[in-house]
Amino acid sequence: MQDQTGSPVLRNAKRIVVKVGSSLVTNEGRGLDAVAIGQWCEQLAALVKDGREVIMVSSGAVAEGMKRLGWATRPKAIHELQAAAAVGQMGLVQVYETKLRENGIGSAQVLLTHADLADRERYLNARSTLLTLLQLGVVPVINENDTVVNDEIKFGDNDTLGALVANLVEADALIILTDQKGLFTADPRKDPASQFVHQAKAGDAALEAMAGGAGSSIGRGGMITKILAAKRAAGSGASTVIAWGREPQALIRLSQGEAIGTLLVAQTQKMQARKQWMADHLQLRGSVSVDAGAAAKVRDEGKSLLPIGMTRVEGDFSRGDVIAIRDIDGTEIARGLANYSSAEARLICRKASTEFEKLLGYTGESEMVHRTNLVLSR
Repeated sequence: MQDQTGSPVLRNAKRIVVKVGSSLVTNEGRGLDAVAIGQWCEQLAALVKDGREVIMVSSGAVAEGMKRLGWATRPKAIHELQAAAAVGQMGLVQVYETKLRENGIGSAQVLLTHADLADRERYLNARSTLLTLLQLGVVPVINENDTVVNDEIKFGDNDTLGALVANLVEADALIILTDQKGLFTADPRKDPASQFVHQAKAGDAALEAMAGGAGSSIGRGGMITKILAAKRAAGSGASTVIAWGREPQALIRLSQGEAIGTLLVAQTQKMQARKQWMADHLQLRGSVSVDAGAAAKVRDEGKSLLPIGMTRVEGDFSRGDVIAIRDIDGTEIARGLANYSSAEARLICRKASTEFEKLLGYTGESEMVHRTNLVLSR
């Protein structure tokens, strides 16, 4: 492992996901730490005003609910955990909203489950909502929807959710704020010879061996979940920093390129990772043929595909499926994620976006395939 002497990874990051754990948010279970949350919100606001796009993934609903209900230990019964989450979520989102508003930034509550990100249509809906919020300069505050799920409470953790959100919005970086300084080669409480890991490659198998150990009595994660989250985030090109959440101005200093915590560098560039996934996707669900004008815009200018340029729709596909885009000769020129199902695509084929509401009954995206979800064929 090499020393981190300052890195452009965070300094150049435009879109950042920040994850903060329960023990930090609730001051080791003693109740929501409004002062600490206020400090993070002040930093988030500064990043937004600096032109960054920021998402906060925050644990703490169950822990805050436990405190409000007077429970000293985390319950094991699912219905009690769900009740605690419902009670605690009220206070959690209220504090974030208040603190961000004090710094002139709007906020939005978003509750997700792993199922939302596994289902292709819900995945695209969540992605569209989050990207719209970021464009509006609003900070989404995301938590797992513990009130309506059960297996996520038992087995899930917000480190994983943070990585999934980073993948969802194609973030440049994931910052995991925790109660540890970062990763050590061994548990420093047990091995005085352990060394701090300043920088390493995300996904390096050796890191998982270093990160063994369970989480705290308040949260459900541990260093291993953070290492695995970094590995997952790296799949879409996002590098991860694991840092101490009480470090003064940590988010600001990281965004300026200062070496804080453990930096786990993604080995694949963000766009390369996403494009590679689509290019290698084997299960093409269908295709659309386009006229010469649309083909030129997609192939030569890197533009989105608009339905008005489509001449034919083939196959049976749903919103979010990967489809091929073919020219008038039938040659595949690109592939990408469909914003409309095959049935809807046939209705809007050769039509302008102004006609979509009349044809579909609702107003959706103006593109059949957006340029960020499109890759040119080899």
